[in-house]
Amino acid sequence: MMIPNTEDNNALKRQIAYLEGFMLPERAETLRRVLWERTRYLTVCMENTFHPQNASALMRSCEAFGLQELHTVETLCTFSPNVHIVRGTDKWIDRYRYATTSELIASLRARGYRIVATSPHTNDCTPECFDITQAPTALFFGTEHAGLSSEVMESADAFIRIPMCGFVESLNVSASAAILLYQLSTRLRQQLPRSVWQLPTADADAILLRWMKTTVKDADRIMERGGF
Repeated sequence: MMIPNTEDNNALKRQIAYLEGFMLPERAETLRRVLWERTRYLTVCMENTFHPQNASALMRSCEAFGLQELHTVETLCTFSPNVHIVRGTDKWIDRYRYATTSELIASLRARGYRIVATSPHTNDCTPECFDITQAPTALFFGTEHAGLSSEVMESADAFIRIPMCGFVESLNVSASAAILLYQLSTRLRQQLPRSVWQLPTADADAILLRWMKTTVKDADRIMERGGF
């Protein structure tokens, strides 16, 4: 993820102001309102999720709860959301692909994330007692059948599980993700200053421009006509 410098960001603001003239004010306000709640503080990482229904639900959950990033490792199978289920939510978030799990973990650690495995473990905790304020958090979800790889389990800084009180021992991966993302995204907004979890201005402006281009028909031609 590249954050524009000051000169680049001034150029972004000029482009945003120009393109906004081709949008309904209500639409521009909606984009800004949604962007105001976006965060990279909490992110989701998927290892070899191959069911289109699960991939689609995961992507929709990330967008619904204001997560800007989704990371996928596809060494065994392709992460392929169903366009009819995703319903365009893939336009609003950033998806990053990695060749290996080790590459993903190294990238996240370099950015200051802690690796959190969503799996029962001797040192696990429930969502209610998980300290979301400790550091930026990357939640790892595994395959539908085998779960997380040994590499993630061995690299994890923490483990989190959803407690069960019925006969079922585990939930579908997409259901688990929705529960965790709702609880943790709500708590980070309640317990952390907005300046900690909200997108930096330059990052937000770059995303807003991209969203506007997605919204405005023939945006590239319009921008070219405007000298951009």
